[in-house]
Amino acid sequence: MAWMIDEAVIRGEIDNRVEGRTKGRVWLIDRKDPLELDLDGDCWRDLAGTRLFFKNPEPKRSAEGAGGEKELEQEQRGLVGDMTASRKCKVPTVSEDELQRLYENEEDIPFAWKNTLYLEWFSESNGRVVIEATNFELEISERDWEMDEDAEEAQKLANLNAMRDFMAQVIGRREEHGGKALTDGEADEFAWEERLKESDRLTDAYQEVLEKYMEDADCERKEAFVMGWDGLLDALAERDEAGDDVDPGDESFFGSQTEMDEAYGMGDTEDGGFSGTDYRDDADDKHPLQEKAQELALRAMDLVQRDAGPGTPAYRLVSHLLQVSGKLAGALNGRGSGYEPENGFVLAVLKRCLSWLNEAVGACQELMAVEDDKDQYAALNHVRASAFDIRAGIVELRRELK
Repeated sequence: MAWMIDEAVIRGEIDNRVEGRTKGRVWLIDRKDPLELDLDGDCWRDLAGTRLFFKNPEPKRSAEGAGGEKELEQEQRGLVGDMTASRKCKVPTVSEDELQRLYENEEDIPFAWKNTLYLEWFSESNGRVVIEATNFELEISERDWEMDEDAEEAQKLANLNAMRDFMAQVIGRREEHGGKALTDGEADEFAWEERLKESDRLTDAYQEVLEKYMEDADCERKEAFVMGWDGLLDALAERDEAGDDVDPGDESFFGSQTEMDEAYGMGDTEDGGFSGTDYRDDADDKHPLQEKAQELALRAMDLVQRDAGPGTPAYRLVSHLLQVSGKLAGALNGRGSGYEPENGFVLAVLKRCLSWLNEAVGACQELMAVEDDKDQYAALNHVRASAFDIRAGIVELRRELK
């Protein structure tokens, strides 16, 4: 997925004074030499023909994989993405503490629209790289050449196509598994594992696309185009042609919910597979293992710091336990009451849950290693023991299914 490196940026420059070519340098924390950008294409009109200097007043290592930016190749060759200093975004107008309080109380968050520095490129060696910030100090040189509106629209369309090509590589849709079509007969555990990996890639890719285009006036169309959902693009075009006579809730126009799910790549498969909505929460049909996993996830949420950032042990503990609870619900709840997924699918889900439980146990041990409070330590130890119990239950269930 994308490299979001803005926090680690110290300073940098983007040079688009030669039409059709964008170069630059970006200095990052813990790197002696800067990234060297050599990209095909131009910036948006506000930066086209200029040299931009930017500086981060508060550089720091990113929360995820501190120092991971070291893995970026020094030479960044490829295609320009959206590069502008005038992209609008919503920025909260309250302190971090007040923001957390508003989140917890589900209250409205006050915000203001601000110009954002948005520098995106598609590297041949590292894929999509993004710098997005509202607090950088900027200095823009005199313009060497002017970009007109038509040229800017052409560049934005090229950027859109670059994003679509990148997402196609990320998703990596496959039609066959081991020389055999995935829809031929009942799939085994390994075929289902491939399907679940593809589903994860699709979910992660769509989340990335949503984050980029959510504030765009034409977000629906751009999201559908970038994700390769051509059927949805056709439906949106028909809606626009129909104009104001269309009722947005009229299922006869957009098709059934199942058809819309399929347009988004989230529909049920013909061979008894799963849909994008894989959480089944029928209170009377909960599987004992899923109930234990759900209770453990809620208990962990009460124990650890609620505002822990991504990559921290507390965040990893809770997020992995929630994954286990949700996936077990989709695979196990309701079995025996008309909902009977294939054994291969269930086995594949259970295998992934074992991996998430291992990660959760590791995160719990990290928290215990630095915990001084005896009661908190005992509570974390109980969470770890419960995770091992659920793991043993999953192993036994996998043995039975096999």
